[in-house]
Parts: sequence; structure tokens; C-alpha cells
Amino acid sequence: MWMMLLLSLCVMSLVYANRTVWDLPVAVVDQDHSTASRMLTRQLDATSKVATVAYDSLAQAEHDLALRKLFAVIIMPVDLEKKILAGQNIVIPVYGDATNRLANGQIQQDVLAAYQAILTQYNTDLLLSSGFSERQASVVLSPIIGQSLDVFNPGISFAAIIFPGLLVMLLQHSLLIASVRVSIVLNSGPSGKPAVPAFLGGISALIPVWLFLSIVLFVLWPWILGYRQTASIPEILLLTFPFLLAVLGLGKLVTECLRSVELIYLTLAFITTPVFYISGTIWPLQAMPAWVRGVSSMLPSTWATKAIAGVNQMGLPFKDVGGDILMLLILCLFYTFIGIAVGMLRDGVRLRAMFRPKQRNS
Repeated sequence: MWMMLLLSLCVMSLVYANRTVWDLPVAVVDQDHSTASRMLTRQLDATSKVATVAYDSLAQAEHDLALRKLFAVIIMPVDLEKKILAGQNIVIPVYGDATNRLANGQIQQDVLAAYQAILTQYNTDLLLSSGFSERQASVVLSPIIGQSLDVFNPGISFAAIIFPGLLVMLLQHSLLIASVRVSIVLNSGPSGKPAVPAFLGGISALIPVWLFLSIVLFVLWPWILGYRQTASIPEILLLTFPFLLAVLGLGKLVTECLRSVELIYLTLAFITTPVFYISGTIWPLQAMPAWVRGVSSMLPSTWATKAIAGVNQMGLPFKDVGGDILMLLILCLFYTFIGIAVGMLRDGVRLRAMFRPKQRNS
């Protein structure tokens, strides 16, 4: 099972082999043939996300866009340079494929950046020709200089870290299936339910395997794909261990509630996608209704995603995720206690049925 998990992860992650979108072919139809249009085309081609392809015919560009040979079509309108010099409003039509949302977003950002660079150059030339010095022109055009710093943001930034959340869900789903399968096999032996040491030994044997998987998923594979990592291997293991305990506790509850391999497999297959969506990976927890956040807080993957993504991708100090680790341990004890109680209740009903006096036939 864990080998199938690794294989599926490798196949699924091939879409990230280039790390991000680079050199997207974009058609440029120049209807102005001016210095400004050629400058804007060069600015676009110099960006890392766009690779411009010159087209003389708009119809041919739209045809290639429909065939998915292009990601977008940009039209340099007539009198582009005249309107820039006259200070008039300019509309640069951009046609894209709406199904490629990530690519369209990158192209839109590059078009705006390239257009802003041209405006800055033209405005600088106008100021210099009016008697301004280069320093004065720079202050007029850019009175505030922004600087980006890496800081930890506990808010919506978690929703943007899809990859670590996906890895947490894979780890949780595979361990749930394995723990449930082991529990059913142990309980269905010829001698009935095994002794507590034998049961704990069978369940705890899964922990070393999934700890090794955590190193592969959270350390080795992100390193191959080029993702940022700030946590060491011991920190990853310390974060993963309480998460595995919480998942094993949840597996105990699921096993005692269903006690059927078919029902458990069907249940896990149907709830995996909703769990992924409400775990804070796709959508920020702060934007969810209160009752949805309550359900999300009962899932081990929610706290594990927050802790692992915060420490390994966002540079959060390990001591600041102590609350998340404590919640995982609480969930482990809670689910284990409820699972044992449900099992004792169901077995107690059977025991009462066995000791109930049989009715004699007259």
C-alpha cells in the first residue's frame, strides 16, 4: 500500500516537474507598428512567463488559440503610441483560454507589468525633457519604494499552500485504510479479539513505515520539485508523530463503528474529497461558517497541515506550533476513547444476547 502511495504521488506530481509555468506561447498581433508597440512586445518577451509569437492575422491567432497552441492573444491597437503621448486611455485587448486559470493569471500580471514599464519610461523621458533631473523624475514617478520581507502569516496564506496539504491528506488517507485493515484482520482471527498487547503491537508497527513515508513526502519530494523548506528532518518527524497517533485513533473509531471492510472503503472513498476541502488547504478556515470550522477542527489533517506547512514552508518557529501538536494528541485520546467505548457497547449488546435465557418450546 505504501509503495502504491509513492507511485501515485510520483505520477501525480509530474505536472509540477517544471516547478511553475514558464515561457507560455502568446500571440502578439501588432496593428500599430510603432516604437511603443514594439517596445511592449519586447518587454513581454523578456518576462519569464511569456514567450511572444508574432502574428499578422488575428483570425489565424484565434484559430491557433482554439487549437490550444497558444495561451493568449494580445492585440496592440492602432495609434497606441499616439494615445500614450496624448495621455489618453488605452485598451489592450487580451484573449485567453478561461480553462487555463493559472496561465491566464500569470499572463495578465506580465502584461500589466510590461505596460507599466513602458509608461514609466515615457513619463521619465517627458520629465527629463521638461528640465527635471533623473533623481527628481524618479522621486515623482516612484515616491514610495516597496520592499518585500518574508514574514509568517497565519491567515489566508495557508490556503495557497496546496502541495503540503495534499501530502498530509495522502498520508492520512493511506494510514486510515492501513490501520482499519489491520484492526479488522486482528479482530477476525480464529480466537476472536486479540489481547491488548498484540493489538497495540500490530497497530504500532504501522508507525515506522509511515514515519519513513513522511520523510519522503515532506522532505525528499518537495526538495526534488524545488519547494522551499525550512524545517529539519527531526522537526518533520516530531510534527508527523502526533499526527499519526491522531489518525490511528480515528481509525479505531471508524473500525468500531462500521466493522466491515466494504463499508469502510466506501466511506473513506466518499469523504476524502470533502475532508480535503474543509481542512483549510483549499479555502481559508477564517472564511468558513462557524459550524464548518467546528467540523474541520475535529480532523487531524487540519492541524497537521497548519503545523507542517507553517514550520516547513513558512519559517514558523517550532515552538509556535505547540498548540497544534497538543490538539493532535487530544484528538488521538478522544477518538481512541470513543472507539473503545463504542466497541465495548457493541460487544456488550452481544454478551447480553448470549446470556439471555432461551425460551423453551412447549
